Amino acid sequence: MYQVKDLTQLKVQDLWQEVKSEEEWWGEIDKGVLRMVKLILESSLEAELIEYLQASRYVRTEARRGYRNGYYERDLFSQYGVIKSLRIPRARTSYESRILPNYRRRQSKVNRMIRDMFLRGVSTRQVGTILQQVWGKSVSAQTVSNISQSLDQEVTAYQARKLLDHYRYLIFDGIFLKVKGALKTYRKPVLVVYGITTTGQKELIDFRQASAESENQWEAFLVNLYRRGLEGKDCKLIIIDGCKGLRKALETVYPYIPIQRCWAHKLRNVANHIRRKDQKECLKQARQIYLAENRKAAVKAFWEWENTWSDQYPKAISCLGKDMDEMLNFLDCPSSHRVKIRTTNAIERAFLEVRRRTRTMTCFTNSKSVDRIIFGVISHLNKSWKDKPLLNFTHNS
Repeated sequence: MYQVKDLTQLKVQDLWQEVKSEEEWWGEIDKGVLRMVKLILESSLEAELIEYLQASRYVRTEARRGYRNGYYERDLFSQYGVIKSLRIPRARTSYESRILPNYRRRQSKVNRMIRDMFLRGVSTRQVGTILQQVWGKSVSAQTVSNISQSLDQEVTAYQARKLLDHYRYLIFDGIFLKVKGALKTYRKPVLVVYGITTTGQKELIDFRQASAESENQWEAFLVNLYRRGLEGKDCKLIIIDGCKGLRKALETVYPYIPIQRCWAHKLRNVANHIRRKDQKECLKQARQIYLAENRKAAVKAFWEWENTWSDQYPKAISCLGKDMDEMLNFLDCPSSHRVKIRTTNAIERAFLEVRRRTRTMTCFTNSKSVDRIIFGVISHLNKSWKDKPLLNFTHNS
């Protein structure tokens, strides 16, 4: 049995026993916050019902629009934690509360948090486990899936929005993702456009699923962009990889904008025609072409490279030489921009984030789930890039 000591007998150890631990202290704070939130919420719901009925309890008035019908209790998963046994007043005639809509068991902010966790890569089952540890309330994998379906309307609005025609450079590329079909799993391309605005901001502009990276599919994607406002009036260069269907589609929709072929893709193709022991030295000399100050110097560097390696690797020389005009279009742009626009690396880095998010998934269950994940990743990246310009422009740029 604990004995109460006289003040003169108390020691430091006795006083220290009365100090609460960090978990106990914060636990009491959390409980106090929940009690306060519950009190405020119940008072607000009561006031809202009085406003709807135009009469307080036991008040007789000609303005009355209905009668009370007791209370019912409901648990609410809020951003502060789980509010248990929340007393919600009812009326005999049904009405929709603006504070707490009918059947709402989670605050909208909690739903957004669950959705964001899913988009960041947390599996539908792991979301419930994390919430259980943090707030003592779990949600099922099906609930997480249902919440993520709220993205469908946002995806539709995103792909139908009016586009601003303020892009100086455009990069087009595609990424393949596994999607479950009726009988088998197949790889489905997602066509993506990335832009750098006239103020130097980078942005993933839009994406569309396609059946293949064919000319017709790319042309449909480009025409949709053009009709929504992306006419390319301020665009100085379009950067692409070696996709033939995309190249032909651009000739139809954006025929007057110069095209830059990606140096990274081209040198990988060149390397396929070189023996491994010579690849390092040969490609090192080939890189001097795009490092040149201007077209004249770049052409000179190409001739020097050809003279050195043409006898050993004529196919490698031909692979690069046949597209040399489009390989050098980036040299007509400001020198400070060239390192960012001579390859499609900018959009490839965005694809790395998509692959990171989908690495744990065997495949997508359907096309809509592809749109949700891609949209979530794109929205996250655009938001993080908002105040981080990729390029600096001057009046002469």
